[in-house]
Amino acid sequence: MVQGFEHVGMTSSDLDRTIAFYSGLLGLREILVKRTGEGGRIAFLETGGVMLEIVEPAATIETPAREVPVTEAGIRHITFRVEDVEAVYETLRAAGVEFTVPPRRAANAELIRKVAFCRDPDGIVVEFLERV
Repeated sequence: MVQGFEHVGMTSSDLDRTIAFYSGLLGLREILVKRTGEGGRIAFLETGGVMLEIVEPAATIETPAREVPVTEAGIRHITFRVEDVEAVYETLRAAGVEFTVPPRRAANAELIRKVAFCRDPDGIVVEFLERV
């Protein structure tokens, strides 16, 4: 059976820019960056015992990520638990990151105190939350 959550995989149009966002701004630890056999690159970043696998294909990516509508199956966003959503919001805004949803009370107040949403450099939705 499942022993734990290992990693989330995503595709990036610019691996260096994506690493700068997740590692440089958010503080994920860079574990491995290397070339793939297909001529692209791959990186593994870690936080809290879980990794983010980022693949930059050799071919140019033509379109940004799109948000999966609630009426369509798929993964909708990646979420990071933080100690203080307001502090993360202020830090990222100062770095030029635009938020689609500024800090607000969570709808699932039984589990989550506060949330905020932005997009990574490729348009992938990123949520930050404070637990109750």
